Amino acid sequence: MAWKSSVIMQMGRFLLLVILFLPREMTSSILTVNGKTENYILDTTPGSQASLICAVQNHTREEELLWYREEGRVDLKSGNKINSSSVCVSSISEDDNGISFTCRLGRDQSVSISVVLNVTFPPLLSGNDFQTVEEGSNVKLVCNVKANPQAQMMWYKNSSLLDLERSHHQIQQTSESFQLSITKVEKSDNGTYSCIAKSSLKTESLDFHLIVKDKTVSVPIEPIIAACVVIFLTLCFGLIARRKKIMKLCMKDKDPHRETAL
Repeated sequence: MAWKSSVIMQMGRFLLLVILFLPREMTSSILTVNGKTENYILDTTPGSQASLICAVQNHTREEELLWYREEGRVDLKSGNKINSSSVCVSSISEDDNGISFTCRLGRDQSVSISVVLNVTFPPLLSGNDFQTVEEGSNVKLVCNVKANPQAQMMWYKNSSLLDLERSHHQIQQTSESFQLSITKVEKSDNGTYSCIAKSSLKTESLDFHLIVKDKTVSVPIEPIIAACVVIFLTLCFGLIARRKKIMKLCMKDKDPHRETAL
């Protein structure tokens, strides 16, 4: 019995080894884009174009490939889907910065590889370059900015670096704007303010012309209306009283019993 048990154990081990070393279909396919096996950043510039070629490695059958721009699927021709697929990104603009293109395996979309566009461009500035405000009011100069790489921002006044007063000036910066707020504008705030953007590619500027006019003296309109009403009523009553007096005199002239002095 011991001999039979030993034989059975040996046969079991042999069968296990046979199963382990049987040829198997490779299920872990790998995707590459432009020969790269991992997600990567593609440096580019406005006006250029980029060709992205996705291919399947370690495949044992025909594999369908899918392309996505951000979350939206890219339409591909029927001959541009199997085992290898390419997309061409043409007329690249500043708005394409940070956009991702992802190639996915059709039967298992968890298998994917992505390319992120890094579009470098000098600062682009825009804003309302003329503002007229009354003395004593508040004003905000908004300089809209787009740049990659990010630009260093500064405010100048009349060609000199703006001397910021804590209680008078306030600066706010976001990824898309550089703002200067001036509280209780004074005549001395008149002038040309320049939004300066410095990057490793270029320095750009945009002028904002601020005109401070005299404060308008506001007169309450309610008392004026009330005075006009009083004057109007007074005139009306005066005219009515005068009319009654004239009519009374006329009636007296027409009285036949009135004595006439000879």
